Amino acid sequence: MGQTKLKFNRDEVRLFSGRSNPALAAGIAEHLDVPLEDTKVSRFSNDNLFVQLGASVRGRIVYIVQSLVPPVSDNLMELLMMLDIAQSASAREVHAIIPYFSYARSDKKDAPRISITARLVADLLKTAGATHVMTMQLHSPQVHGFFALPTDPLTARGLFGQYFRPQNLSPEEVVVVAPDVGGAKSANRFAQMLGLPAAAGNKSRLSDSEVHIGGLIGRQVKGFKHALIFDDEIATGGTVVELCRLLIDLGIEKLTIICTHGLFLGKATERLGRIPQINEIVTTDTVPHPTERFLPNMRILSTASIFGGAISQNYHRRSIGDLFDFGAQDD
Repeated sequence: MGQTKLKFNRDEVRLFSGRSNPALAAGIAEHLDVPLEDTKVSRFSNDNLFVQLGASVRGRIVYIVQSLVPPVSDNLMELLMMLDIAQSASAREVHAIIPYFSYARSDKKDAPRISITARLVADLLKTAGATHVMTMQLHSPQVHGFFALPTDPLTARGLFGQYFRPQNLSPEEVVVVAPDVGGAKSANRFAQMLGLPAAAGNKSRLSDSEVHIGGLIGRQVKGFKHALIFDDEIATGGTVVELCRLLIDLGIEKLTIICTHGLFLGKATERLGRIPQINEIVTTDTVPHPTERFLPNMRILSTASIFGGAISQNYHRRSIGDLFDFGAQDD
């Protein structure tokens, strides 16, 4: 990032990880040059969780890394317990570092007698003891407003820009496409970074795993050979598969899929693997990637430097805005 790395008082900071994404937590620790402390997690015979932090946090600044990936309820409960432990053990500050906040999709009351769960989880994090939350690319930007404590949603857009910029993609041949209008602003900013045109799909969601894309809004893709599909997350793959089919029907010969949170649940990788026009799938490590959900054309970019840089800025009471584009500006 072109800046001198700021030092930590190693005795003042404690970094812990839950079980959801220990590899990313280790990468953050390495970037910050602080130890990743031990955490003991087990279950009692009645299935209750037991969690114990492996180092003293009294008077310390505590960072706890945990992604809300499947099993989401277990990982959320584990995180809440770790936050409560730190608060109860007299930590000075307790920062919840949540690379993937899955409940950002539960952002509105669009059916009777349902919970706006993103708001509920935000309240639970504060009640459990978090004094600050840091996450990556919320699915719905308005979820930022559900948190009644300082919250920083970061973006991996710059990371993707660093990866694709050396490829010198031609604006005459390559177009960036967002699956829907909700992601159009973020996709447009990514397109501007690379000097490329952009378009957006007109998506209607039929169910959790089924969507219909009735066409494109704005710029048409006729005449372009290569499309970069830019999305915040891929779960079952329904949206991106439908968009791939539309773009192929419109004459696109080559597809590159870019997403921050690559969950690839169920048969997602199988569905994507059956589309020969997909040249590359580029995602990040906010979500761990087991070998059974990995395709040969996948590239995983580490967000450790993004979280590490933001944590460093926060620790030294410097503006995160100097380094990152987040919150309402991101989408």
